[in-house]
Amino acid sequence: MFSPWYAWSGRRNPADHVCINVATYGPGGRFTMTDRGASALRQTPDCLTVGPSSMRWDGGRLIIEVNEISSPPLVSRVRGRITLTPSALTGVEMPLTPQGTHVWRPFAPNAAIEVDLDARGWQWRGHGYFDANFGTRALEQDFRYWTWGRYPVRGGSTCFYDAVRMDGSALATAVHFDADGTARAIPLPPKAAMRRSLWMVARDTRADAGYQPKQIKPMLDAPFYSRSAVRTRLDGEETVGVHEALDLTRFRMAFLKPMLAVRVPRRARWRFE
Repeated sequence: MFSPWYAWSGRRNPADHVCINVATYGPGGRFTMTDRGASALRQTPDCLTVGPSSMRWDGGRLIIEVNEISSPPLVSRVRGRITLTPSALTGVEMPLTPQGTHVWRPFAPNAAIEVDLDARGWQWRGHGYFDANFGTRALEQDFRYWTWGRYPVRGGSTCFYDAVRMDGSALATAVHFDADGTARAIPLPPKAAMRRSLWMVARDTRADAGYQPKQIKPMLDAPFYSRSAVRTRLDGEETVGVHEALDLTRFRMAFLKPMLAVRVPRRARWRFE
């Protein structure tokens, strides 16, 4: 959805602009997002292949095989396997607009993850999740700004979605997911402002009244987007989760797409051996 090549194509054929985006954080972190043509795409009910990388279901596990080249300034190969084992899969779909042009799909809000990439220090096990967004229109056509956060808590995880749509209406939702995948809407804690990102993207999240959420680890910082690990407190429980802020007013600016093209190279042709 952030590919400049897809936007420049007039969004005519999404299958001709596919990628598997991988980002690692911390010392030596890498970012890979190669926009590939339709010849690189293969799909079956259990497997998605994009050029040299793939995602497939194997029993109750999602196995992601990575074989990509990272973008400047740290150009190198990122290769290995990521295995995600959900505690349960949900059937939840949440429309983000009244017309249903954008939908959030939290497939596995609670999961175990194992990362084994071919670089020193890029092997670990921990707590993860698997979700997706689907849409029939460009995000910047329907939204000005949004934040999203997912925080592990006792018995499962809690997600917050806050957005301002182009028509001025607002989305504000809190959902708790039990370990067995059961989802229920919960009362929204107060919104709490956070320090702006390095690119000065405005940020806020949800927290108990009087608590000040704080970024504890930067992940991805762009002129229109911020992803970070954030500490907050919910129902008296301190927790660290993944937080995103997306400024789509900035994303609409024409000069951003050429900047993105440096980080998102286009490789239109691919041949499977």
